[in-house]
Amino acid sequence: MRDASNTPGFSFYTRTCESLRSAGMRVVKQLLVFVLAIFTTLTCSWASLGDNYEKLEDSYGSIGERRLRDDGTVSILYHKDRYLYLVIFGDGHSISETYFHTNGTDLSEKEISRFLKTNGFGATSTPTNAGKEWHFRRNDGKAEAIYGTVRDRPALTVRVHHWKT
Repeated sequence: MRDASNTPGFSFYTRTCESLRSAGMRVVKQLLVFVLAIFTTLTCSWASLGDNYEKLEDSYGSIGERRLRDDGTVSILYHKDRYLYLVIFGDGHSISETYFHTNGTDLSEKEISRFLKTNGFGATSTPTNAGKEWHFRRNDGKAEAIYGTVRDRPALTVRVHHWKT
């Protein structure tokens, strides 16, 4: 038997194959990272207007306070990371959600946009200024949002129209 390593061109072939194998592994790793990123994005559950208690608790974190209101609705204050979420439930589903920073600072335009998109306002929602408040209307007319002062803090409140007790 002849030793293949002494054959002319063998070392070029070996280096080329190793290089291709290495490049192939890089592509597979990049593809895997991409697929995991897509999967994570799709399974990331942002709660939105109309969701039930369980979904909101999973998304918004620990409960700070819970109150039964005179009109039969329930208000729950959640705390997660740097946000406070004040949610009002009617018939087990959220009918109003208010978003605050825990330190009382303004929400950025990016944060406001994210909360609006999560609640079905879409990317084209433009605010109408009414004094110090910004008003947003959802395209289907079923909800509105107001960025203003709530409980002496700047906040975005999103609520459904025409909820009946």
